[in-house]
Amino acid sequence: MTDQTERAARFRALHERPEPFLLPNPWDAGTARLLAGLGFEALATTSLGVANTLGRHRAARQDILDNCRAISEATPLPVNADLENGYADDPAEAAKMIADACASGAVGASVEDATGDRRTPIYDFGLAVERVRAAVEVARGLPVPPVLTARAENLLYGVAGLDDTIRQLQAFEAAGADVLYAPGLRTLDQMRAVVSSVGRPVNVVMGFADPSITLEQLGEIGVRRVSIGGALSRLALRSFLDGARQMREGRFGFVTEMISLPELHQAFGP
Repeated sequence: MTDQTERAARFRALHERPEPFLLPNPWDAGTARLLAGLGFEALATTSLGVANTLGRHRAARQDILDNCRAISEATPLPVNADLENGYADDPAEAAKMIADACASGAVGASVEDATGDRRTPIYDFGLAVERVRAAVEVARGLPVPPVLTARAENLLYGVAGLDDTIRQLQAFEAAGADVLYAPGLRTLDQMRAVVSSVGRPVNVVMGFADPSITLEQLGEIGVRRVSIGGALSRLALRSFLDGARQMREGRFGFVTEMISLPELHQAFGP
């Protein structure tokens, strides 16, 4: 059994157990190792985190793949790759990125139905389903088939409502997606409605949700995977800016809040 095969098996098994698992989103090798040291069982890349690192609004295709490789090589944990819309509208072209992500070490891949065009932010229903179908075909044809997550993004862009989200996710399930994901779900009732309407594991991202919702509550309604998107990256940048603003004002109290060097050395090893 190859290392990637073993990681893929572990990742699939996480989706099959009765309680949800946490899938945090590092943005480089260092944050991946810190998260692994805290005992997380799997990791997911974040395209927003990559863009933040590069100082851009959006990372390029190769940036995403390079980041996927760096995070996959940083720890033994399974890695799910955030591939945005596959950087192509055409279903076959977009699906190629799944193969490239797996060649970069990923054992899971997420593809979304957001176009990247503000004028028409969501693909038409038929094209969105065709894109998932093409992604499934590529994923199942790989030597180590990844866990394929299909994302319905309409709530993030204010396009239609929850009924449309559910219709989209049900179509993605019928097209063969392994995991279903609708960023923008905010309440436990919305999450419950999605989970009860489909038969595949559901990922909930807490970066957009009511933060008072607990992992125990998510488990009770049947959520199987809980991610955070780019929230940890944004949290780190907030802390960075707070410290930099203090420094700009001639104050240095922020140094009392730094992580210690011994803690970093322990996390990163020799």
